[in-house]
Amino acid sequence: MHRTVTVLLGWFTFFGLGVGIWQMAAPESFYRDFPGWGRHWVSVDGPYNEHLLRDVGQGNLAIGVVALVALLTGGVWLARATGLAALAAYLPHQAYHQGNLHVLETATDQVLQTVTLSLVSVAAVLLAVLAFRLPTGPAGTPGSPAARSAPQGAHGS
Repeated sequence: MHRTVTVLLGWFTFFGLGVGIWQMAAPESFYRDFPGWGRHWVSVDGPYNEHLLRDVGQGNLAIGVVALVALLTGGVWLARATGLAALAAYLPHQAYHQGNLHVLETATDQVLQTVTLSLVSVAAVLLAVLAFRLPTGPAGTPGSPAARSAPQGAHGS
């Protein structure tokens, strides 16, 4: 698998599982303390809602799990699915926050949040674009045993 795709999948594994586990295991802490280091980006944007935080955490976990499976198997279609899921989740997330910067307490928080969310969005775009440029074998994974032994055209790409 292309090295950049592998790095991006690693990032989405780390990000999805890390943030998702925090949201699921300790939603009130995530609400109060995200992103950490004395910054507060969630609690300033409305009242605490455990259900919402856990739902969003489940989405982050799902992206992290798919990214992890793509990393472990080298599955091109799984890498593509991770990229598309990241686009679907994180671009609207950034758009919401860009339109609501006024809730953050300082200009520093506005800049830090914009930069952070922009990096996640750029990573999602890069993963989706690069994953769709990867070649697939007949079984959907480059060089897999199934790809080497399957007759040409048996599974399509």
